[in-house]
Amino acid sequence: HDAAPAGGGAGRWLVLALSAVVIAAAVTWWIGARPLLVEVAEATAATLSVDARPSVLDASGYVVARRRATVSSKITGKVVEVLIEEGMRVDAGQLLARLDDSQARVLLGLAEAQLRRTRSALAEIEVQLAEARRRERRTAELAARDLASDADRDAAQAAVEALEARLATSREDIEVASRAVELERERLDDTLIRAPFDGVVIAKAAQPGEMISPISAGGGFTRTGICTIVDMDSLEVEVDVNEAYIDRVSAGQPVTARLDAYPDWRIPAEVIAIVPAADRQKATVRVRIGFRERDSRILPDMGIKVSFMEGEPAAPAATAAGVAVPAGAIVERDGTQVAFVLAGGRAERRAVRTAAVAGRTLIAAGVLAGERVIVNPPDELADGDPVRVNDR
Repeated sequence: HDAAPAGGGAGRWLVLALSAVVIAAAVTWWIGARPLLVEVAEATAATLSVDARPSVLDASGYVVARRRATVSSKITGKVVEVLIEEGMRVDAGQLLARLDDSQARVLLGLAEAQLRRTRSALAEIEVQLAEARRRERRTAELAARDLASDADRDAAQAAVEALEARLATSREDIEVASRAVELERERLDDTLIRAPFDGVVIAKAAQPGEMISPISAGGGFTRTGICTIVDMDSLEVEVDVNEAYIDRVSAGQPVTARLDAYPDWRIPAEVIAIVPAADRQKATVRVRIGFRERDSRILPDMGIKVSFMEGEPAAPAATAAGVAVPAGAIVERDGTQVAFVLAGGRAERRAVRTAAVAGRTLIAAGVLAGERVIVNPPDELADGDPVRVNDR
């Protein structure tokens, strides 16, 4: 009887030990499989091209469009359809909106009816004139044989001349009626509002049912434009340079521009012109700067800083390019610089090559612009580990 309890106790201890091992293994597996909580940032898509030469002058200004128009109508009318939205690219002549054309169509029909009536009157006069000329010839023949008096001949001749005058007047009436039809067709076409040039719609100012007028009607119930269009190919920079330093700026001078929205992106540019007029109150001279390359990130009215460089444009060897990422994204593992990229919910280890440009560090190879990199990856993070994004 005493051996049974001892055997039972040993069995219970064995079961408890095995349970502890299983629980420990499960906890270890759960900890290993649990996604790591990491902070993820998106790599900045920026092709950095930095001029190594010193600048002779720095200034700030704004991106402006040389071709910018608030599109309105030639006539006052009610908007019945608007075919554009903000951000839409339009071509020159493309239909943007339609106004109510019911009255214009009625007036066009009236003008066309008057033109038809004038042409019918002309045809009637031509028939009468042909008859009068035949009568004149017969009267002249009878008068030559003393069978008609001179008065009859003169009357027949006068009738012909009168009808010729009426015919000339009728032809002038047809010309007037034709011009009236053209005018009404032009007014009907004015109900269709079209784009004056290629560009992008940046503002939509009217909705169907609203009144629109080419001039301000007051009261705020009548719109003066359908939309605002900007030609993105005409974007340039305008900066005000203190007149004491304007001698450092010249036409064609190379410039490095940096948008306030993308401070790490150096944009190559050059001076287009120095406006030959000074602002008396601000003691500045306006300078126009053109971009050497176009990019969709450059938008009208953006703040921008420019650096006027010395001499001719730098050679390609004086520039460097890469993808800018947060400093904490680059770590050293086993003596190699690496970055972890988020791909399909897992960390993908990439060996990277960095480049130092103007005191900054960027990835020259290994990470593509637009990819999401892990900032400050934990030491235990390995290639292929599942990660959970902390979007704080």
